[in-house]
Amino acid sequence: MRVPSPLTSMLYFQMVIMAGTVMLAYYFEYTDTFTVNVQGFFCYEGAYRKPYPGPEDRSAVPPVLLYSLTAGVPVLVIIVGETAVFCLQLATKDFENQEKTILTGDCCYINPLVRRTIRFLGIYAFGLFATDIFVNAGQVVTGNLAPHFLALCKPNYTALGCKQYTQFISSVHACTGNPDLIMKARKTFPSKEAALSVYAAMYLAMYITNTVKARGTRLAKPVLCLGLMCLAFLTGINRVAEYRNHWSDVIAGFVIGISIAVFLVVCVVNNFRGRQPEHEHSHLDNLTQMPMISIPRVESPLEKNHITAFAEVT
Repeated sequence: MRVPSPLTSMLYFQMVIMAGTVMLAYYFEYTDTFTVNVQGFFCYEGAYRKPYPGPEDRSAVPPVLLYSLTAGVPVLVIIVGETAVFCLQLATKDFENQEKTILTGDCCYINPLVRRTIRFLGIYAFGLFATDIFVNAGQVVTGNLAPHFLALCKPNYTALGCKQYTQFISSVHACTGNPDLIMKARKTFPSKEAALSVYAAMYLAMYITNTVKARGTRLAKPVLCLGLMCLAFLTGINRVAEYRNHWSDVIAGFVIGISIAVFLVVCVVNNFRGRQPEHEHSHLDNLTQMPMISIPRVESPLEKNHITAFAEVT
């Protein structure tokens, strides 16, 4: 009986984690498995008396457009970027410094283009579902009310006995409007649209910054990355301007999306870096063997001027 290798077992374990993440996001999104916390409100409370902006499809950034961009643009950018990096490595004969496969060991090679692309896209997809889970969990636990909640709730203030603004209404049956719309209006904190948009923008910005190393891109990379972050920021502003979310909802969504993207890029994919060449490993080993304290070298004025004269201006 053949025993699977530890690397193969780890791959199966990661696939199980990914499947569990997708299933959990599905249960949060499309089922009533998790009960939303029913939060009360004060009579005539101004924070929830904004006009109803209409269904999400009428938004300036509808869900179909947002989900298409967050799912399609990163896939396209990563595939194009990894293809360009692979072709440049082949052109510079740097193929030996590319990564080996983790599936079959050092005896066999797999195309580094396929390996890196699958890894970065897999981590991105995992983070996308993880962001959705965090956001849905926050919405279920808090049950925060949307700015247009009272327009959908349509409470009967006379039957509720609302004679002053300070009276608090906590009854589940206080609303007389559409139950489905009311339930959606209870799930606004944090903002899912803000979290998903900023997660995709941050992941792509860090990918572009760490992957594109060509000269002449010192201005192009910041402009492209800031453009992506600006689009995510405008998405959050649009949610507030249309009375679909509070500022606190959008800020909390930004924090969740940025935190997950930074964690995955820094701690999981190591800033999108591949295998280090052998000469870099030997250089690091030499650095570890150097003494902690050394006598500083004193340069003569002539030598200092000679070095300055041939310094490269960057």
